[in-house]
Amino acid sequence: MEAIQSGTILIEGGTYLPSSVVVPDETQSNGWTAVQSPRLTFEKQVEDAGWTFFFMAGEIKISVFGFDKQKALHTALERLLTNVKSHQCNSMEINRVTEKSFLKLPYLCVTAHLRHLQKGSVFTGAAVQVLT
Repeated sequence: MEAIQSGTILIEGGTYLPSSVVVPDETQSNGWTAVQSPRLTFEKQVEDAGWTFFFMAGEIKISVFGFDKQKALHTALERLLTNVKSHQCNSMEINRVTEKSFLKLPYLCVTAHLRHLQKGSVFTGAAVQVLT
C-alpha cells in the first residue's frame, strides 16, 4: 500500500496479459497487482503486443475519514476497486492521493480513472447489449 501514489496502475489478478508484458507475481491482499514499470513504458508494451489499454472518461473520487493514513488508503482503494469491478473493467490508474482535514478531522481523497486492458481495439469489458 505504501507504493500507491499518483500514476500507479492496478490490474486485477487473473487478467490475461500479453506475453511481452511483465507484472510482479505478488498480488495485494485484495487480489490486485501494482504495475512496477512507468505508465508510458507499460502502455508501449501493451501497444506493441497489439492490445489496447482503454482510458475511461470521468474521474472517480473516494474520500475516507480517519487518523490512520494506511488504513484510510486501504479503505479508499477497496471502494475504488468495487467501482472498477461494477463497470466490468480490469484495471485503474491512480491520479491523486491527497490528505486533507475538516474541522481537524483528517481524511484522505483518492482519485482515479477506470482503465481496461484487452486484446483488440473494441471495448468488450462492459456488458454489451446486441439489438436484433
